[in-house]
Amino acid sequence: MENFISLIILFALGYSLKHIPAFPKDTATSLNLFVIYVSLPALILYQVPNITISNSILVPIVMPWVMLLLSALSVLWISRIFKWSKKVTGALLLLVPLGNTSFLGIPMVTIFFGADKVSYAVLYDQFGTFLALSVYGTFVLAFYADGSKPSLKYIANKIITFPPFIALIIALLTSSFEYHDYLISSFKLISASLVPVVMVAIGFQFKLVLNKKEFIPLGVGLLLKLIIAPLVALSLCYVFGFSGIIPEVTVFESAMPPMVTAGALAIMGGLAPELVAAMIGWGIILSFITLPLMFKLIQFIL
Repeated sequence: MENFISLIILFALGYSLKHIPAFPKDTATSLNLFVIYVSLPALILYQVPNITISNSILVPIVMPWVMLLLSALSVLWISRIFKWSKKVTGALLLLVPLGNTSFLGIPMVTIFFGADKVSYAVLYDQFGTFLALSVYGTFVLAFYADGSKPSLKYIANKIITFPPFIALIIALLTSSFEYHDYLISSFKLISASLVPVVMVAIGFQFKLVLNKKEFIPLGVGLLLKLIIAPLVALSLCYVFGFSGIIPEVTVFESAMPPMVTAGALAIMGGLAPELVAAMIGWGIILSFITLPLMFKLIQFIL
């Protein structure tokens, strides 16, 4: 609980800093870039080589794709019932299936499960959420948003040049080698910056917006993302007999609020920007309540 309170303090600190003129408006962008190019690759290189190869590691790789399919189908079905516009449907198709499994997920897994369990969150994020954002997210934008349509070559290039993905491939290819102590110490020291930098960045770019016209899709979207999706993931693990720390981290990752990057893409594509901003903002706030509760439920069931 003390560590969780520390996260809230860091989040509040970031939110406070945005009101200090000395900090540029693009401070959060710089912090996010530091995480993408430095902290997260270091964390991956430090933690992933320690993964024990077994059938169970397929759970955090397969589960995000299962949840993506179920979430997308649910959004399409509910959207038809409520007769939502194409823009609202497109926004929900991006924000409900794609969770904040990296910027928020990794710090949360670190706090609730321990830093040594982060490697499973990395698998969920890189082989699941990140690839889904790059491939599925791009196709959603191409169909629902206005503007240019990215090519398959562009998508592939974005994937293979993404620093954390490069670090993941290097970590997997060199997992049989023993890193020198100074490298391990360096990776550990640098990766320790991830949690505070991420939480300050999230707090800095936080916006709380609520438009009455978007109240129903906002409520439905957050209900699907924060409550129903992790309960479905938990049920699947229970039914198929998955237990232990890997399924626990997997279900916990599925409970993350909507991805900030997916929200940025939706806004750039003109997909109900006020709804998107509200889902990102309220999703983060509500996740400080739902994630501890989901953690307790996961511990009880699995």
